[in-house]
This record gives sequence, C-alpha cells and structure tokens, in this order.
Amino acid sequence: MRILIAEDDQVMADGLLRSLRAGGYAVDQVSTGSEADAAIAGHEFDLVILDLGLPKMHGFEVLRKMRARGSSVPVLILTAADSVEQRVKGLDLGADDYMAKPFSLQELEARVRALTRRGLGTASSILKHGPLTFDATGRVAYLNDQMVELSARELSLLEVLLQRAGRLVSKDQLVERLCEWGEEVSNNAIEVYIHRLRKKIEQGPVRIATVRGLGYCLEKIAA
Repeated sequence: MRILIAEDDQVMADGLLRSLRAGGYAVDQVSTGSEADAAIAGHEFDLVILDLGLPKMHGFEVLRKMRARGSSVPVLILTAADSVEQRVKGLDLGADDYMAKPFSLQELEARVRALTRRGLGTASSILKHGPLTFDATGRVAYLNDQMVELSARELSLLEVLLQRAGRLVSKDQLVERLCEWGEEVSNNAIEVYIHRLRKKIEQGPVRIATVRGLGYCLEKIAA
C-alpha cells in the first residue's frame, strides 16, 4: 500500500513517515501544494494525507483538482483550524475523513487502515484467497491457518497480489505500489521477491502464475 503525505511541517511529516513505514506502508512526502498536485497526477497512491495549509497551493485546491481529474483515491485531511465550515467544505470537495491537529498517531493509524480498506471496497482488514489469509492490521499472513514467516517486502507484495487475486499485476504496477521515490528497485529485484514468496506460499493450493512479458497473477489450484 502506497501513501502520499502532503505536509509542510517537517517535524510532523517525519513522525507520520516513521509511524506509517513501521506499519508496512510505502510512504512518500511533499511539502507544497503544487508538489502534491503533481505527485497525485503522476503516480498511483492508495491514500493521500493532505494538510490544508500548504504553501504554493491550498489543500482545498489540491483536493478540487484531484477530484476534477476523476481520482477516487481516499483523502484524509489534516488541519490546525478545526471549524465546522472547513470540515463541511472539505467533505463537499470530496475528502473522506478529517483530523484536527494535534492528533493521536494511534487514531490516525486506525483511520488510515479504515480508509485504505474503503478504497479497496471492503470493510474488513482481512484479505483471503483460498487457504491464504493476510491480516492487514497485524501485518501477518497465514496458510492453512499456519502463520507464514515473511519479510516486510514479501508481506507488501502478497498484499498487492491478494488485492488483485485472479487478475494480472504487471512488474511496473508492483514497483509503483511497493516502492517509494528514490528507491531503486529493478524488474529483476521484483522477480527475486516473487521467487521468495512463491517458496513460502505455494505449499498449499495457491500459486503465483507468471504471464511472460506481462506480469503475475495469484491463482487457486483446481483440486
């Protein structure tokens, strides 16, 4: 899962980055509204955490332009001014949730989990495909009710494949969803991660099928 933080208070942004990365998310950060607008237009995110008081472009304008382009990515607004008028305006422009500063990191993390689930069209943090289960809250995977030891990268890779179970996912899509800006991950590295994940989950009736030149698909193996 990939998140964009648009926040010009670097101390707060650093705290959010540490917290969300510890939760297994790939996180990018910008500090101006114009940078946020360009990032949202040019990259795929699962959630945008948007401060309203951004320099160069107000958060409301970033949100308006984002929705005008047809983006349905969930948006969590952060603001130091907790007024009813601002909440109403933000929600009317297409925000999904609203938090006033200062806030609890624990509460923000819970809202992030809820919004990313909503973005996937599910109310549950549990992803299942046959005997394979992934708990997105606890960041734990199970195969036939037995916990599978996976690295953080393998867990993130499994999460993306489970979200699109039965559908093709290209290498470029995996890089886009798993990697932050400046993180050098080649297609060969993706193949290595896929190979490692295969060895750990293909003991049961599931497999990661390779469609040469196109990508990967998580499938159930017919009995």
